[in-house]
Amino acid sequence: MSCISCPISLYSPSSVARNSAISSRSKSKPLAIRCTVGEYIEAPKVASVAEPLLLNAVRGEKVERPPVWLMRQAGRYMKSYQLLCQKYPSFRERSENVDLVVEISLQPWKVFRPDGVILFSDILTPLPGMNIPFDIVKGKGPVIYSPIRTADDVAQVREFVPEESVPYVGEALTILREEVKSDAAVLGFVGAPFTLASYVVEGGSSKHFTKIKRLAFSQPQVLHSLLQKFTNSMAQYIKYQADNGAQAVQIFDSWATELSPVDFEEFSLPYLKQIVDSVKKTHPDLPLILYASGSGGLLERLPSTGVDVVSLDWTVDMAEGRRRLGSDIAVQGNVDPGVLFGSKEFITERINDTVRKAGNSKHILNLGHGIVVGTPEENVAHFFEVAKGIRY
Repeated sequence: MSCISCPISLYSPSSVARNSAISSRSKSKPLAIRCTVGEYIEAPKVASVAEPLLLNAVRGEKVERPPVWLMRQAGRYMKSYQLLCQKYPSFRERSENVDLVVEISLQPWKVFRPDGVILFSDILTPLPGMNIPFDIVKGKGPVIYSPIRTADDVAQVREFVPEESVPYVGEALTILREEVKSDAAVLGFVGAPFTLASYVVEGGSSKHFTKIKRLAFSQPQVLHSLLQKFTNSMAQYIKYQADNGAQAVQIFDSWATELSPVDFEEFSLPYLKQIVDSVKKTHPDLPLILYASGSGGLLERLPSTGVDVVSLDWTVDMAEGRRRLGSDIAVQGNVDPGVLFGSKEFITERINDTVRKAGNSKHILNLGHGIVVGTPEENVAHFFEVAKGIRY
């Protein structure tokens, strides 16, 4: 039976500084975790000390606290990143140069020591290798110079060969593994087929997604052909990232939640399943994380993709999300990024609430979306300090 609400013993906001008390409690006998429905969570397996905490947690092994990393933990809220942007104003230069990718990826690692170090990149990075030119324009975002809207356009799209098109990604991941060793998991990521298709059909970001929906509902065979190319390509990209050092990979399906459930089942779900099936054949132990913002209406469908972790956004209560997803799948999230604009006491309360509702197994603490530009860096530091002080 899944746990609706598991009250665990977490330290109070006033105990953040009492590290000695926290340490001594972590050495004591683990607390029994009892759900409000009267069931006990199955005792987790004992974690392997040689593996990063994040991987142990995903596998359901016994861990002393939830691993923590934050989406967009490397980025514009950090002063060190802002200084780098002044020297290298082009996002594509920053995300396609091995030395810069490594430096930016490691900026939060050096300051906060998260349990996951994610590659600094973009979900659109593979596009040029698929014969889809693009750029990221400051103040405007992604721009697709030749949107894909006809069967002839789709025919010009090449399947992605990462070794040829993005060798810097593999090189950067290899260096990151050497840098963080087993102290954190190195994370890669890709865009999901429908989300990538949305960008290239719309010509960039969109509010109403009228162009891709017009294509989906008037020429579905054209869209399916494009989605299949992205599916084959992203499966290969995940394998490439894993072969070069990524220990887990997150799939971003940011725009799939613009679809109704019936259309999600046609234009997104089957392709996510294909990717997971393909990756698991060659990399059965690689954890795959699925994130789709605004997925509350689709939540029960997400485990059927076969992923190991579903990342919840903040619009879903963690306890409710646990209940709806079932006990077999790990969860990630899901503190509202806006919480990081609050007081340190407020941040602490929200972290504790999320961890309490998630329970003591198969949970990665994260935000429900990426860190927002303008977030105080000291509040991010506090988030990590509190999170890493938690003991189940």
